[in-house]
Amino acid sequence: MTMTERPAESVKEDTACCPDQHSQGSRAEGADVPETARERVNRRWHEILQETRVAQTGVQILFGFLLSVAFTPLFRELGTFDHAVYVVTVLLGASATSALIAPVSLHRFLSGQRMKHELVETAGRLMMCGLVLLALTIGCTLLLILRIVIPGPFAEALVGGVMLWFGICWYALPLWLRRRAGRRSGTDGA
Repeated sequence: MTMTERPAESVKEDTACCPDQHSQGSRAEGADVPETARERVNRRWHEILQETRVAQTGVQILFGFLLSVAFTPLFRELGTFDHAVYVVTVLLGASATSALIAPVSLHRFLSGQRMKHELVETAGRLMMCGLVLLALTIGCTLLLILRIVIPGPFAEALVGGVMLWFGICWYALPLWLRRRAGRRSGTDGA
């Protein structure tokens, strides 16, 4: 199942609360019928929940690893720059953790307030912020590790290459695909 597909149970839940949306065979399987505003916000919320689960796991494991580093014998031997990189990395990891877990807190506080649209918009922004912070945390973690394993400027060059790859995969590619789809839909309507 992909991130945008919903399990059959959630479709049943949607039809239970809003039977008129799915009645009279208007939404036959495979039909290309536009979503209602309610369906769109529900779908986007379910997607954010799935994305949050993936990102939270990664950031929590990384953050746990980072917290344990300070208690290793090798940590005391690191220089001032490496200690500074470590502090920045831990702060970035804590910030990423906060941003990526924030949608859960938002949902708890706002559940039942009929603010799902605002919740989805805010959670989406927090996820984007959390992903930027997570990428920076990973980059700093790599820098910390590679400076020990490969002393010299080659470590920084490798980290720069990895961060460029993150930028391409996580940001440039989705933006390019969005732009391409926008152009295609613009020419379809003409």
